[in-house]
Amino acid sequence: MKIGFIGVGGMAQAIITGLLTAKTVVPADVTVHSHRQASYQPYAAAHGLVAADSNVAVAQASDLVVLAVTPNVATAVLQEITAVLATGEKTLISIVAGLSLADMADIVGDNVPILRTLPNVNVEVQAGMTAVAANDKLTGDRLAEALRVFNTIGSTTDLAEEQFGVFSALAGSSPAYIDFFIDSLSRAGVKYGLTKAQATQIAAQATLGSAKMVLESDKIPFALIDQVASPGGSTVAGLLAMEEAGLMTAVVKGIDATIKRDAGEPV
Repeated sequence: MKIGFIGVGGMAQAIITGLLTAKTVVPADVTVHSHRQASYQPYAAAHGLVAADSNVAVAQASDLVVLAVTPNVATAVLQEITAVLATGEKTLISIVAGLSLADMADIVGDNVPILRTLPNVNVEVQAGMTAVAANDKLTGDRLAEALRVFNTIGSTTDLAEEQFGVFSALAGSSPAYIDFFIDSLSRAGVKYGLTKAQATQIAAQATLGSAKMVLESDKIPFALIDQVASPGGSTVAGLLAMEEAGLMTAVVKGIDATIKRDAGEPV
């Protein structure tokens, strides 16, 4: 499988790192290009990737063409590579926010297999969560090949495109919110005498384990809370204090604000 990235910003690099670490691809099968030579050539050299001299060259060299540019230049880039994609022999994968399957088909034509994706940054450590939506030209083995890119660096969920905004808040932005929660736990540990490094390791590992428990259990999170919260115990006291301070309301309001901002609404 030859995969090419047009654009090598933070998310593209996270995907590439995840794929290389998972050995889904070898470096020589990854081709990259971006509009700034200083961005992609040193990066390609440092990781053994193929540095192409144009977006068209990336598309020509790849079975899977990943569009990883900013939304303001996505249309121009797609117009540039349309002739290469028009035969339908290559799969277009987009990680561009706000660019729908219909938008892309209007530019490259109805014959191109397209997978729209919204990955989160945790793909870098093979723990990503990616929303996917395929057009009707991407089926069978071609679809499986495209999904494999993201299933080997995390999990995928098939969503209607109108739900991508909600997904972005829950999975795309939430790593920052979860990191904020871990840091808050860590600071509480420092308050009571732990070093920041000790407290952060403890809080992060506890968060990781809790997430793993939720994913592997057939119980809802609240049932798992009840397993830890003994009657009259310290955990119940802590939960009640957090609720009194408005933890759940704060989380929901944060998601509301994220969705509104993504939709261009006032927060």
